[in-house]
Amino acid sequence: MPKAFTLWFTGLSGSGKTTLARRAEETLLERGMKVEVLDGDLVRTNLSKGLGYSKEDRDTNIRRVGFVCHLLTRNDVVAIAACISPYREVRDENRRLLGRFVEVYCKCPLEALKARDAKGLYAKAERGEIPNFTGVSDPYEEPLNPEVIVETDQETEDESAGKIIRTLELMGLIPAWEEEQEYSEEEEAKIKERLRSLGYI
Repeated sequence: MPKAFTLWFTGLSGSGKTTLARRAEETLLERGMKVEVLDGDLVRTNLSKGLGYSKEDRDTNIRRVGFVCHLLTRNDVVAIAACISPYREVRDENRRLLGRFVEVYCKCPLEALKARDAKGLYAKAERGEIPNFTGVSDPYEEPLNPEVIVETDQETEDESAGKIIRTLELMGLIPAWEEEQEYSEEEEAKIKERLRSLGYI
């Protein structure tokens, strides 16, 4: 059985992190792995209550999530974190702490996020009603070398989820299911090319 690892979803609010994290959880459970999902909103409510949205508080929150992932993976549980985690430095800290760390960047242009903004958060942030809102009044630092980039404004949910799962298979982190080969030759080649550029294969 492959060893546990952390699958870390990062991206702006509304970019698809939680949806894809739950899809990954479902697939990994089907393959007999133990999994826990740490969703950004739930973590804020239960683990980081009282923290605000200053850079210091955001960094503290992400370090806490990283530490919980460390405890989980040490006990053979795959940890899936779905947090905006806007600052590169702290994400990289967690990468060093965790070792087996797969970063998934949910990439989506701001205009597309505003268009799909069901809760009206971006509109409120632009009116100044929500301070320190990532992508509007607070910065988001894109990952430099994520293992997976999903472009959620261009890909279907199935396409993005498939790209993530195939990457984990090729990295040897999850057992492959040959009978479920649903990837085109072009997509397979792109995934392998990315992993080669990062030194995994």
